[in-house]
Amino acid sequence: MATLQIVETSLRDGNQCLWGALGVDTAKTLTVAPLMERVGYRAIDFTTSTHMGVAVRYKQEDPWERIRAMGQICRNTPLQFLSTGFRFIAWETASPEFMELAFRTLATNGIRRFALADPTNDAASNVEVAKLVKRAGGEQVIGALVYSISPIHDDAHYAAAARTLAASHDVDALYIKDPGGLLTPKRAQTLIPAILAEIGDKPLELHNHCTIGLAEPACLEAADLGVAAVQCASGGAADGTSNPPITRMIANLKAMGHTVDIDEDAAREVAEYFTALAEAEGLPMGKPMHFDAAYLRHQLPGGMVGTMRRHLADHGVPELEGKVIEEMGQVREELGWPIVMTPFAQMLQTQAVLNVTGKERYAVIPDEIIRYALGKFGRPNVPIAHEVMDRIMANPRTKELQAEPGMAELSDLRKRIGKNLSDEEFLLRATMPAEMIDAMKAKGPAPREYDPSTVALMNLLRDLLKRTDVTELQLEKDDFKLELAAR
Repeated sequence: MATLQIVETSLRDGNQCLWGALGVDTAKTLTVAPLMERVGYRAIDFTTSTHMGVAVRYKQEDPWERIRAMGQICRNTPLQFLSTGFRFIAWETASPEFMELAFRTLATNGIRRFALADPTNDAASNVEVAKLVKRAGGEQVIGALVYSISPIHDDAHYAAAARTLAASHDVDALYIKDPGGLLTPKRAQTLIPAILAEIGDKPLELHNHCTIGLAEPACLEAADLGVAAVQCASGGAADGTSNPPITRMIANLKAMGHTVDIDEDAAREVAEYFTALAEAEGLPMGKPMHFDAAYLRHQLPGGMVGTMRRHLADHGVPELEGKVIEEMGQVREELGWPIVMTPFAQMLQTQAVLNVTGKERYAVIPDEIIRYALGKFGRPNVPIAHEVMDRIMANPRTKELQAEPGMAELSDLRKRIGKNLSDEEFLLRATMPAEMIDAMKAKGPAPREYDPSTVALMNLLRDLLKRTDVTELQLEKDDFKLELAAR
């Protein structure tokens, strides 16, 4: 039997899967931070550049301030940043010089562990990014093997990618990243040994989702097969389309004879906090999911299935759902079997809907599909089907997108945006609208404390203060009594 560790994912992946990346702010993060530090996680899956953009756009909070404050509390537990290749906040491909600055600034502010997940599973690209991270001061790099189901994503494919990653001195560990929750225990029995055979003494972790109920049995199988850690969420931020719940995972691992290197009491308190947060804020909480074999065909993240159904209903054709799912599989094959994760999941779904609802297939081709065909999102796993590529290249829009400029050189961006800006502010202004950064700065420092038990009362008081027909107010609870009257 083995001793396993836990990577905590509530603040990043749980928040993203269940709450659209909007459920957590600086105060909610820093309130639970001392407790999370006490647990003894292998790492905390903390943020991405997308989450940093959300902090600015929707919360008017400085994401650098959040990272610094969290890093000051979590001195023993590495904070993880998830990177999807040569991009930072914007989907525009950035230069290596720009990305090195981003990684250096992240490391300076408190990010110690960097997870690299290339959306095309390009291991060579991940190795290049790993070099930048280490040169920029990152302490740990964990390279992702993004799991998918297709004729080309077999054990040999993952073994080859693992061999490339493990050969790099800049890659410290690897992890299987299963965004669709598609990995079955049976497949794990061949996949994990194939990967472990290639990576020597570098540890392997498993990150998967509960979307169709496979995540927990796959984690238990992975523990028997030799993974070093599983990545899980806590309380109300777990289950559903999120990651397996930590408290249940610990109990099941122990029941299978394994040891989990963690403070279980502290882990329970963290789970209780995220459940209380979800209840106080009216956020959806994940629940155990039933198996749905349809996911093995379309592989869409859970939230995108709802988006597809709403889109078809808005167009008055909900009965076309089956045809769209079938078409997605065809489009995916024609485009070289891209992995169904952001941004490819959205691209495949959009093209499939257009093909099914239009007069003919590929009569309309979105800009993002054209950019993908032009290599602006990396190299396709296999060449795009000739007839589809011919159609794309004959599209008048293709020439325009071929000619669009990439991100400017770092020195030119500095001149244009402001030579005297801090690296933190420069990186935000280089990738986001200026008015959003201005609004964030005008709002000032974010609150640092949050108590879910007071949310209902504070919301009630705010609602009452907005009313003009209330002249007296009495509140009673236990031995507390408050009376207010208008004068």
